[in-house]
Amino acid sequence: MRQSDAWPVRVGVGFVRACAVALVSMLVPGVWAAAVALGIRWGASNPWSWPAPLVLVCVGTLALSRPVCRAVRLLVARWTATVVPDGYRQAGPVTQMSTGYWWNGFGYERTRRDAVLDQKWRVRWADPAVWRDVRFTLVVPFTAGLAAAVPPAAVAAAACAFVSSGPAAWSVGVLGLVVAAVAAPYAWRPVEPVAVRFLGPSAAMRLAGRVEELTAQRADTTVAQAAEIRRIGRDLHDGAQARLIALGLSLSTVEKLMETHPEQARALLRDARAGAATSLAELRELVRGIAPPVLSERGLVDAVRALALDVPLRVTVRADAPLHAEPPIESALYFGVAELLANAAKHARATSADVSLFRDGGGLVVEVEDDGRGGAGERSGGGLHGLRRRLAVFDGSLEVTSPPGGPTRVRMTVPCESL
Repeated sequence: MRQSDAWPVRVGVGFVRACAVALVSMLVPGVWAAAVALGIRWGASNPWSWPAPLVLVCVGTLALSRPVCRAVRLLVARWTATVVPDGYRQAGPVTQMSTGYWWNGFGYERTRRDAVLDQKWRVRWADPAVWRDVRFTLVVPFTAGLAAAVPPAAVAAAACAFVSSGPAAWSVGVLGLVVAAVAAPYAWRPVEPVAVRFLGPSAAMRLAGRVEELTAQRADTTVAQAAEIRRIGRDLHDGAQARLIALGLSLSTVEKLMETHPEQARALLRDARAGAATSLAELRELVRGIAPPVLSERGLVDAVRALALDVPLRVTVRADAPLHAEPPIESALYFGVAELLANAAKHARATSADVSLFRDGGGLVVEVEDDGRGGAGERSGGGLHGLRRRLAVFDGSLEVTSPPGGPTRVRMTVPCESL
């Protein structure tokens, strides 16, 4: 048996966790108790002082709700690896207008500080997550808080009993220690289901978050499409179009020299033929960057295998069986593999890579692993961040494992049905 599995260790760890949960859960009831005590004290001398404790209860509950919920999320994530998203609304940017006033999305303010402060309180009061936190602080003391309070209350009762004299008091003390030892490993555990049930985002909040995500994805798609159109126009203007114009001029010159200087005309025809071949190659490369013909003709697996032949790495492609999906999904995964292999060759200094394509449940999975130096990280505006956003359009996910020294393993998963 490992030392961490020993019963005394479990009791000790459970007791500490139960005390932490009880302390966090009972902060708001502590404020209520203090308000009641003050109301009783003030009421004895002034019967009209009863609104003050009520105000203290309301203000204390609102002020402590968010810190209590953040503490509970932190404890649950650290102890059980269950991440409970907060779902708080994020404030938008504050912009200074040409008039000198600051716009915060709700109104105009004279200074940036006033605009940020006004925006902060407007967003907080309109956020459903605030009232969800208040509801949680009202629920948790009577659920997870009561369960977590059993071990420390039993220890406190045992300490009081041992201070007294007599066999009956000592029996109560021993019983209290036994109850604390038995309950400690389990008393803190109800905090996880209670947090998941009452602290997670509601259906309306998840829907609002999904709408915001889709709006951002639509904006990203629009920007990406505009950038792609500009790239295609630039490539055509600087490459094939310039060569075709030069080809037309060469043919016009050949027409004039055909009778008088046939040798020069033949030389110009040879140059024109070379220019036409180069233009054709550039057009093929441009088409391949938009929609590779092999992808539409032979599918994702063969397209990735053809891509592997053009990469300056030793690439091994493994696929369980021919995989087919919707063309937009295949295109996103194909260009994702292309970007990952290019990063492995350019940034990770890898010499070989493995690409695996398979189905996992109802999703299409592509894994790319290289033997590079590792340390790949996702940053805003970077390639991995852009790849994650492109996959999110299809409800896909991106998982990156890249410890320093390598290897780097990237897993792309897109839910889809077989065609």
